[in-house]
Amino acid sequence: AETLKNQLLDWRERFGFQPLAWQIEDTFRRYDRFVPIIQRNVHKQAEAALSLTDRLDRVLVHRIWGPVIFFLLMALVFQAIYAWAEYPMSWIESGFGWLSELTRTHLPAGWLTDLLADGLLAGLGGVLVFIPQIAILFFLITLLEEVGYMARAVFIFDKFMQQFGLNGRSVVALISGGACAIPAIMSTRTIAHWKERLITILVTPFISCSARIPVYTVLIGFAVPAETVGGVLNLQGLAFMGLYLLGIVAALGSAWVLKLLLKSSEPSFLMLELPTYKWPDWRNVGLTIWEKVSAFVFEAGKVIIAISLVLWVLASYGPGQAMQEAERNTLETAAAQNLSPHERDNLLAANRLEASFAGQIGRFMEPAIQPLGFDWKIGIALLTSFAAREVFVGTMATIYSVGSADDYATLRQKMAQARNPRTGQPVFTVATSFSLIIFYVLALQCMSTLAVVRRETGSWKWPLVQFFFMGGLAWLGSFVTYQLLS
Repeated sequence: AETLKNQLLDWRERFGFQPLAWQIEDTFRRYDRFVPIIQRNVHKQAEAALSLTDRLDRVLVHRIWGPVIFFLLMALVFQAIYAWAEYPMSWIESGFGWLSELTRTHLPAGWLTDLLADGLLAGLGGVLVFIPQIAILFFLITLLEEVGYMARAVFIFDKFMQQFGLNGRSVVALISGGACAIPAIMSTRTIAHWKERLITILVTPFISCSARIPVYTVLIGFAVPAETVGGVLNLQGLAFMGLYLLGIVAALGSAWVLKLLLKSSEPSFLMLELPTYKWPDWRNVGLTIWEKVSAFVFEAGKVIIAISLVLWVLASYGPGQAMQEAERNTLETAAAQNLSPHERDNLLAANRLEASFAGQIGRFMEPAIQPLGFDWKIGIALLTSFAAREVFVGTMATIYSVGSADDYATLRQKMAQARNPRTGQPVFTVATSFSLIIFYVLALQCMSTLAVVRRETGSWKWPLVQFFFMGGLAWLGSFVTYQLLS
């Protein structure tokens, strides 16, 4: 038996046998044979006997109204993310501000108190504050899946996707990419056509995943005013949806280019069962929300907090006598310019941070990112967020906690107060904020995604192509955005 097993494995490797592809091809042959027989012998139901699902599908999968309804539903989802999450996010921010104040009040001054307040609590707050938005997003998407609507989205966009070298099943991966690119890329195993599967794998990371939500939320607050359009639509919610649409456009544009570059003569098929509409199973909805939120908190959260603690050390200590020299120069400047104690403390915190190990790393990166409107602090956040995009917020929380004398302000308040030392202008202007947003929309800043692409494609060739293509596109898009807006 062992010899036969080894012989079968040898044949599989030698002839490139793919069980899933053969199963799908066999199923298609069966359908091609039996469907015409069924169509000749089964009469259509009378109009009065049409089920509720059939009547709804006449509208929801209509060639015109179907896509319109889909985009309206997506617009409502992103409006809800902003409208419903505003108060709980404020409560969480206030709660962590209170905890930070309590820590400094009841613990003796020293490095341990600073580590807890500026490192641990700042990093933890940067994770938990976005739970409401993530929970709302997955609550609404899971509802659409449970009632049977998402299968219709696959059917609606199949012919459209084929124009870009994809098929309807690619929609499943692209929509799943809104949660996380890793399971989305793994879901492409159901795509039998190798070219369509490879293109889907390569463009899925363009879809804005949940890890980008914290970044978008913080930066949209600086780039887009909190106003309503027509008294109903939130302008920031519309901007949020626009970023998702930009990711989709980038994915489809890249897919079209890959379609021209990759050659294949294999035919493409989509076989899909449309389930009947039904009421959602609320237990499944609750479990899905819990799974997604807990994955964000306990998996991404561990990385964010670990990096926040390391960053606190790098931002609190410097090489040689750099920190002492920064303090001495600050006191001399404060005395010469007759600065108030508050101004002196802010200048001291900023100069100490610039002289630290983290400041040295940021200064080394600055020439490459300065044309994009980024300073060295943003450079540190870009570097650390290659571990995971959501680390950006934890990094900024730690850097601005260490680099500010105001211990009780929220992260958004500290970022809003940040000034460019050379120009005196705010660091996070509209131009810089949009530039940074565009960078995060287009860049592939997730090492785990690269590892999964390597496993699914069996080579480092495609993940490297993907990484450098998306990185170059992100730099160029960010550069153009900053130069136009500034």
